[in-house]
Amino acid sequence: MSEKIVYQENKIIPRAIFEEAKTALSYYPELKDVSIKFQYKEDIKKSFMQAQPDFGNLFKGKNDRTYNIFISSRFLIEGEEFSMSDVPSDILIGWLGHELGHIMDYRDKSAVGLMIFGLRYVTSDNYIKNAERAADTYAVNHGMSDYILATKDFIINHSHLSDSYKKRIARLYLSPEEIIVLVNNLEEKLKEAEEEES
Repeated sequence: MSEKIVYQENKIIPRAIFEEAKTALSYYPELKDVSIKFQYKEDIKKSFMQAQPDFGNLFKGKNDRTYNIFISSRFLIEGEEFSMSDVPSDILIGWLGHELGHIMDYRDKSAVGLMIFGLRYVTSDNYIKNAERAADTYAVNHGMSDYILATKDFIINHSHLSDSYKKRIARLYLSPEEIIVLVNNLEEKLKEAEEEES
């Protein structure tokens, strides 16, 4: 689990999730020059993954920041231990795509803006909802709707995740229906743009 691969000269990725991370990153060409470290972490509260700016270089300027995507190495679900190796590949790609959506959201914020964001995130359910929906929206707008829908389906319908976790996901994240509406709107805009060009 500890072996890492350097990708695009600025991404550090555990070998175990390298293919999935590479696929998720392929949907975000804007992040090519952004330094991101994917790493396993014990006990991430209330979630399986977490994207954060690296606080060590937060004040360096928007273009010189490093970001971390923390991945829970193991977690308990209804008394049973569960690890990322138990997660199907397309689900993992969807989860990583969502976290990369957070990094897209963070990129344009100032250091002070990110600190305020962090404070609000831990104190306001409504703020969490807005942030999680923004990350989902970035992922869908970048062509990852199939992966995001698969991840939602895995969480809500086909896993042994606790009811409290499922309810939290349903409350804070875009629903499958909302994702489909987003996709339809995107397709409509693309169609209109093509008609204008022809």
